[in-house]
Amino acid sequence: MSQMENTEINMDATALSREEVFTDSRVGTIRKMTPVTIDGETDSSRPVQFIGSTQIMTPGGALPLSFEIETETLEGAVAGFGDAAKVAVERTMEELKEMQRQQASSIVVPGRENSNIQMP
Repeated sequence: MSQMENTEINMDATALSREEVFTDSRVGTIRKMTPVTIDGETDSSRPVQFIGSTQIMTPGGALPLSFEIETETLEGAVAGFGDAAKVAVERTMEELKEMQRQQASSIVVPGRENSNIQMP
């Protein structure tokens, strides 16, 4: 029996949110995640989250980005979208550079397809 068959897939009733999506139909979207109780009522004990989404074009094609926007209002999320997106782009580019560096520093030994020798 596979590990996936033994895994229970359950939602966390204490972490439910209602999602609203806002877009300018040009640059991206903002998802407003409003915490709710199991009854669907707004849970004011937890903060509302705003999550921005956009994509950037790379030589390999479109790269989707998703990032949290630190604010308490939709107006603040719209105003902060650009800065939060820039931070997400910078972080993603650094992660890609690190992945390229790690890939370049590994040597594949013929006959040992599943093992890489890491160079210092």
